[in-house]
Amino acid sequence: MKAARIHAYGAVDDIRIEDVPEPVPGLDEVLIRVEAAALNPMDNKLLAGYLKDFFPLAFPYTLGTDLAGTVVATGPLVATVRPGDRVIARTVPAGGGAFAELAAVPARLVVPVSADLPLASLAGLPTAAASAWQALFEAGALQPGQSVLIHAGAGGVGSFAVQLAKRAGAYVTATASAANLDLVGSLGADQVIDYRNQDFTAFAGAVDLVIDTVGGETLERSLGIIRPGGKLVGLSAPFDTEGPKARGIDAQFLFHESDAGRLAAVAALAADGRLQSVIGQEFALADTVGALRSLSKGGARGKTLVRP
Repeated sequence: MKAARIHAYGAVDDIRIEDVPEPVPGLDEVLIRVEAAALNPMDNKLLAGYLKDFFPLAFPYTLGTDLAGTVVATGPLVATVRPGDRVIARTVPAGGGAFAELAAVPARLVVPVSADLPLASLAGLPTAAASAWQALFEAGALQPGQSVLIHAGAGGVGSFAVQLAKRAGAYVTATASAANLDLVGSLGADQVIDYRNQDFTAFAGAVDLVIDTVGGETLERSLGIIRPGGKLVGLSAPFDTEGPKARGIDAQFLFHESDAGRLAAVAALAADGRLQSVIGQEFALADTVGALRSLSKGGARGKTLVRP
């Protein structure tokens, strides 16, 4: 089969599309024929070695964590899915394996999905939608009637966060580029701010919760509009949380943790038509380099996919 692999930490241009043996599922693993795999910023960080202290890679390493596909075979201890089932999964980051024609994934990370939606449209759920859920309802403890500011509302996490927050009964403000204002509004945002031409601190008003996937200056400026006792959840990179806490703000960095129950919850919303996946770009597996290079430029609309 074909797989996008690296043989050492390096740059995007070091990725090779190689012929490798088909994986054999272990006792508790599921072999999945990949319909589509979704890119995440973490893919570039793993490639470059920025996360090697947390997720040391064994080389050669097949990139990718998020996938949607069809079960081909299962290990003898697997009872949750069967060959022919449509599934989504987020592999263990240190294991990777999604940017390939076939992937062997621990059964505990595999979630069956409805036959009502195209599989490719579900490939972006495992990290982005589940991260949005975790940020809003677990870390952010969002309640009906509260106000939330979501940065990069047209991005992978942001586009899901806007929808989930609105359906939870929050007043949703989001930032986006001018080209994406209508999209973010259609996802349910009550107010959309053009971050390039408008100062979000002047337009957003006081909010109970900020979900930030941008970091840096954007995160720092967001602290000024959070009500006392409010929360800030940052997903871009670790940041100082003690300063905000001294100002009465519960600030935390969120690193997404795989959880099949959480993933099943967002998959059920998608199946019912209550959660829309925004697919920005699709690349062939053979052009994984181009896909990751495009992602690294930032400003991606929704999710970017690679398809075998």
